[in-house]
Amino acid sequence: MKRILASILTTILIILMTLIAMFVLVGATLKVTAIQSSVTRAAAIGAEIVFGIALLLGTVWLATHLAVRIFHVQEPHSTGEPRA
Repeated sequence: MKRILASILTTILIILMTLIAMFVLVGATLKVTAIQSSVTRAAAIGAEIVFGIALLLGTVWLATHLAVRIFHVQEPHSTGEPRA
């Protein structure tokens, strides 16, 4: 039951994080495209690309990390004897 609840909450968290990341990136894009100076706008676009990649990769990393922690099955310790 704990695993089912954890997977449901993780799925909701991942969806919310992805949606929030997209809203933040769209808002940043709107602000960056409103910049008048071309040099400043180019720097802002570069920063937005780096920030967007980091934000979305962080979302994917957290999703996979939580999934591994939820569904990881602990293997019994071996005695050190070779298998036949």
